[in-house]
Amino acid sequence: MNSKEESRPKKHVMIRIAACMLILLSGWAGMNGLASLKEPPAEAKTEERPIKVQVTTVQPGDYPVAITGYGEARALTVVTISPEVSGRVVYTHPSLKAGQIIPPGEVMFRIDPSDYQAGLQEARAGVDQWRTAVARLKKQLAIDTQRMKTLERSAQLAKTEFERIKGLFDADRVGTRSGVDQAERAYNSALDQADQISQAVSLYPLQIREAESSLASMRARLSVAETNLSRCTITAPFYARIQFAALEVGQFVSPGQTVLTLVDDTVLEIQVSLDSRDARRWLQFEPVSDRQPIAWFTALKPVECTIRWTEDKTGSAWTGILNRVVKFDQQTRTLTVAVRVNPQSAMGDRHRSLPLVEGMFCTVDIPGRTMRAVYRLPRQAVSFENKAYLVNADKRLKTVDVRVERIEGEHVYVGQGINAGDTVILTRLIDPLENALLDVAEATGGGGAAS
Repeated sequence: MNSKEESRPKKHVMIRIAACMLILLSGWAGMNGLASLKEPPAEAKTEERPIKVQVTTVQPGDYPVAITGYGEARALTVVTISPEVSGRVVYTHPSLKAGQIIPPGEVMFRIDPSDYQAGLQEARAGVDQWRTAVARLKKQLAIDTQRMKTLERSAQLAKTEFERIKGLFDADRVGTRSGVDQAERAYNSALDQADQISQAVSLYPLQIREAESSLASMRARLSVAETNLSRCTITAPFYARIQFAALEVGQFVSPGQTVLTLVDDTVLEIQVSLDSRDARRWLQFEPVSDRQPIAWFTALKPVECTIRWTEDKTGSAWTGILNRVVKFDQQTRTLTVAVRVNPQSAMGDRHRSLPLVEGMFCTVDIPGRTMRAVYRLPRQAVSFENKAYLVNADKRLKTVDVRVERIEGEHVYVGQGINAGDTVILTRLIDPLENALLDVAEATGGGGAAS
């Protein structure tokens, strides 16, 4: 009984294995049958797809450099007006307001001159007094000089008379001792008068010099008084634009008190900061002179610069003249130059544009040296790694390293790495494969390449 029950599971296992094998064989046979019905696919042909690019043939050329910078227009002359004398303001110009223009020579304001007129009259009187004193001393010198001659002669006569009387008395006992003494007294009196007048005459030059010194001092006081009186009236030194005014009639002003700020708009100046490398390579300096005694930049060539207002770049342009180097800043590595603008150029075309005025922030194009034998290409033709892409004879891509002389606007100027007659790719490419096949099309409109 037990042997029959053990043989039944074995039979079931065998049956299951046989069924599985049958199913696998059926599947394998069906797969082969279906595979035999399928046709093999056609063999695909591998073709290289060319890159479409625009190209141009380049030739070297000479191109002048224009260095572009920015700066604010400023008046060259700005004058702060302060009174030089104190007093109360009795008059101001009707146009003494910020923004108004006062022609040269017109009175801007006047300080009460009463005290200074009195001081002037006093100084004039003092001058006249000392002038009279000098004239009196000189006249007295002439008179006393003549008197001195007379008194010296009288003393000489008195001496002769004394000696005669004394000789007669001593030798011949003619006369009396009283007569001799009287003659001696007369001689001594005449001699004393002559000495006194001689002393007075010798002191007159000193007195005259003292009086002349006092006269010169009084004349100086007169000059100060005249100057102070003239300082009561302040006139415009040039065509003055009032930038600041703090002055009213009746106001008391003191020396050194700032009351006006005047601007001379006849000459404007723009200080432009340039990259020191651009300045070193492209600015046009005058030749170095052996006579220059200091270590500073030589004079700049006075080239004409084009100026445009940043708020109206398409408007009229003004012309300025490159004037000088203002400073060099090591921290920012910039060189600041000054561009002068005369009034005729600053006015421009009055009917079509605004004038160039102080405060305008402007773009300044400064002509520099000329680049020789360089190739001008559109900016996109040279990568940021200074590589350019050429087309070789097989119309395949070739990568070359180039030396960029200058980047200016939308153009780049190449000095080395490209030869005359090379075909340069103008289309912007990003990491192209070397020796890639190209579909070449000649650029229209010049493509910005040098020719």
